[in-house]
Amino acid sequence: MKKIRPIAIHLPQYHPFPENDEWWGKGFTEWTNVTKAKPLFDDHYQPHLPADLGFYDLRLEEARMAQELLAKEYGIYGFCYYHYWFNGKRLMNEPVDRKLKNPKEDLPFMLCWANENWTRRWDGNDHEVLIEQKYSVKDDEDHIDFLLPIMKDPRYIKVNNKPIIVIYKPNILPNVQETIKCWREKAKAAGLELYICHMVFSYQKDWDQLVDGFDAVVDFEPFGIRRKSVFKEIQERNTKPEKGIIDKIKGRLGKKITENTYNSVPYKWMGENLAPQKDFHCKIFPSVVPGWDNTSRRGKNPTLILEDSTPEYFENWLSNIKSDFTPYSEDENFIFINAWNEWAEGNHLEPDQKFGTQYLESVKKLFSNQ
Repeated sequence: MKKIRPIAIHLPQYHPFPENDEWWGKGFTEWTNVTKAKPLFDDHYQPHLPADLGFYDLRLEEARMAQELLAKEYGIYGFCYYHYWFNGKRLMNEPVDRKLKNPKEDLPFMLCWANENWTRRWDGNDHEVLIEQKYSVKDDEDHIDFLLPIMKDPRYIKVNNKPIIVIYKPNILPNVQETIKCWREKAKAAGLELYICHMVFSYQKDWDQLVDGFDAVVDFEPFGIRRKSVFKEIQERNTKPEKGIIDKIKGRLGKKITENTYNSVPYKWMGENLAPQKDFHCKIFPSVVPGWDNTSRRGKNPTLILEDSTPEYFENWLSNIKSDFTPYSEDENFIFINAWNEWAEGNHLEPDQKFGTQYLESVKKLFSNQ
């Protein structure tokens, strides 16, 4: 049996920087949203508050080292850091920049280019663009020139000696084939071959298949393609036949607001009825989420709430994914966990005050003795 490498997606936020000060107020970090969250209904788990690592600042070596030690202890092979590049302008780059200069931070890593416009999505206003992506041939060249030295770092994760890079949403690039052709040619001139992946999503047409020129896809949960779209499931749940009057009264008197008040599905549903790996005609790296609830970013208008996530349900889902997944080669063996520390999406392996290290213990149980 080939060994599997669990990769945790990592948000390199949690430190002040000038753009956040300007856009959201002095001293803003992701913790600002996390701590102000309030429950929207009875038994709604909010706010999510950190336990073992506390409210860290990722400019500090001690904070980054603590993350890496925890990841190693519980069987995480490496981090996939979001990389924010806007025509040479970078955001949230301090944690990775400081890691690159510090050989003590030796956890393997890769990058995922988060290639969307930067908007006020975090507070629910998707339409106000704060910094825009402007794609061009020159930008493709400048971007890969910037990335290549990072990819030569000995800690950078590779597939058959090819550095792996993930593009978050290839379909919004005006000519994605030309972009990756440019990247491959520039890399080849520098003595490297690239292994290029992109995320796949079920909620928008043509975002659920391998794009020409890529090597593989990463199923991006909780919006992945191994089951019916989570939004379709919500829609169907919300359009079920009206309940009888007695049921309605019982529902109103119950301690919980009706499920269709918010975009919610049971977390347990996410790990059920998943299409097997063999159904897909491209290389697909599976993923799971420990939870999802972005109430802290969007207030009373969350995009999605996965209700009643527990370590047991998470372990069942992860176990099912693991038993179904056959690596495509010794190195094409990734299972992604989204995410290590998306606290404002209620989506984190890092210990919190409710469950402690239980989600991490599930990872360790399934992957440490391969």
